[in-house]
Amino acid sequence: MKIISNIFISKDTKIIDALKQMDTTGRRLLIIIKNDYFFGLLSIGDIQRAIIGNHSVEEPVSDILRTAINVASPEDDLDKIKERMMQNRTEFMPIVDKSNTLVDVIFWKDIFENKERLKKEKIDLPVIIMAGGKGTRMRPLTHIIPKSLIPLDEKTIVEHIIHNFRKVGCKKFFLSVNYKSKMIRDYFNEIEKDYEISFFEEKKPLGTAGSIHLLNDKVNSTFFISNCDILINEDYHEIYKYHKEYKNELTIVGSFRHYPVPYGTLETRDEGRLVAIKEKPRVSFLVNSGMYILEPHLIESIPTNEFFDITDLIHKIMDRNGKIGVFPVSEKSWIDIGEWDKYLERLRIKTK
Repeated sequence: MKIISNIFISKDTKIIDALKQMDTTGRRLLIIIKNDYFFGLLSIGDIQRAIIGNHSVEEPVSDILRTAINVASPEDDLDKIKERMMQNRTEFMPIVDKSNTLVDVIFWKDIFENKERLKKEKIDLPVIIMAGGKGTRMRPLTHIIPKSLIPLDEKTIVEHIIHNFRKVGCKKFFLSVNYKSKMIRDYFNEIEKDYEISFFEEKKPLGTAGSIHLLNDKVNSTFFISNCDILINEDYHEIYKYHKEYKNELTIVGSFRHYPVPYGTLETRDEGRLVAIKEKPRVSFLVNSGMYILEPHLIESIPTNEFFDITDLIHKIMDRNGKIGVFPVSEKSWIDIGEWDKYLERLRIKTK
């Protein structure tokens, strides 16, 4: 059997640590082992459903495992295994005998080579990209070009964003522009594209959502919003499915961020008695990534020609007890290129 240790975790592994392992290895499916025997499978979807269901990321993965999983036995015909893998688009298939011994693992890439694994029904939703800001975090580069046109590999940042949405079937894009808007328009007028793009311009800075009122008669269906300096490498189908299944008015894509505390932290009780000390722990937060799904009626909640942030809209919905959901993604699924260190880090990764 081909041993690849990065797909194995213990049943006692914390959910947050399993998520980190997926980030580190690029895997979205892990094998759970108990006392050297096969115990179960954990997918990124299992983790996301657990977080949505209010499980703590400090819980062990054994608390959230499914009983219905896709495994094969040593007696199964290889063609049948391949057929099941194709039907379920599974990353790999564990081969487990009757004693729960893991006999082998068959990987998608080994039997299907370059065949695309994740094929789903297209979701043709409008996409609004907020590209009107001055990009102050990226100065001095943004003194010359707008943030959305900063090059990354062989494309601009905004083209990478559009490409991610094109992969799931979106083909109608609206760009909110203000700073250096002519440069953005001229750029898209000159490049070849297989999608429709329209521009709507705020005459003055209107915040992260204020300009959307200009689309009041142009967007009439559920739609995506994305900042122009982020990349979300996640299954957009699942985000949309979550938004619809839970009947959200607005869904925020939230990304985990892990921060080290460079000191020993002290836990005390009555009379200052020390009960625990943790040396240099890491704390985790679920933060706003800058990508959203909205229902079209929310456009009417955005005031005309006033400064209005997306957080103002969120608070407005919460004040009337409207339904807002958060879809969690892993730390490395979200790339914020709007800061020099993040941008340079991305370039270093690509040039290795």
